[in-house]
Amino acid sequence: MLYFNNFSFKFVLKLLVIQKFKSYFTFLLKSTNEHGVHSPFVFNLVTQCFYAITNLEQISSFLSYKKELIFNKEKIIITDFGAGSNYFKGNERLISAIAKNAGISTKRALFLIRLVQYFKPKNILELGTSLGLSTYCLHLGNPKASIQTLEGCIETSKVARTQFDKFKFYPTLTIGNFKETLPFALQNKTFDFIYIDGNHQKEATISYFEQCLKSINNDSIIIFDDIHWSKGMEEAWEIIQKNPLVTVSIDTYQWGIIFFRKEQEKEHFIIRI
Repeated sequence: MLYFNNFSFKFVLKLLVIQKFKSYFTFLLKSTNEHGVHSPFVFNLVTQCFYAITNLEQISSFLSYKKELIFNKEKIIITDFGAGSNYFKGNERLISAIAKNAGISTKRALFLIRLVQYFKPKNILELGTSLGLSTYCLHLGNPKASIQTLEGCIETSKVARTQFDKFKFYPTLTIGNFKETLPFALQNKTFDFIYIDGNHQKEATISYFEQCLKSINNDSIIIFDDIHWSKGMEEAWEIIQKNPLVTVSIDTYQWGIIFFRKEQEKEHFIIRI
């Protein structure tokens, strides 16, 4: 049985690697940089944000936060309501390993900081706190923003709370299955910026998107992580970008970013970061 489980894990992992290689190759063939963008709104976003240089103080702050986690050798038991992990087989994991392998990469972290700084959202919603790495990026991008973050795992949320205290910022952290916590978080609220990094399954991702539509305005932004994680996630992303309320959609391979600006023509962009 142990041999079968190991074989199954390796086989599934191999299929995921093949699928991601194919999707990334297709992305490279279709993608462009600022020279292939004719929308003034997207051109300014790409040149002034996507390809901008992150403030050194913000970089240092993020790296300090991540360093605290990388040197944390405690083990925790993960509760996973989503698609699982490509890196881990079991639910017992080192905090340092989560930070290194499953947390937001430094490149993406700095990109997230720049996005928040560029748009200056006042109310931010995050689905998938984990250890709080991306939550801290949202804070660094706009320290004045109100941040509400949702997490399904009690143990990772405990680590995140400790980190929030150390780095002296205090988002509203809600723990529980998104099926229960998301409707409550959206109730009678409007969010300017929504970052969805949880579950990574087609049906769940579409459900989160449709629920969030009740709490957006004309200038709201929604970011979906891992849109090329699997065939199902790619199908979810295609459905989302074709929604009639979505005017501008941008595929950066790792992230799908959508806008609802009624003054914009409906266009889809594939941009290399």
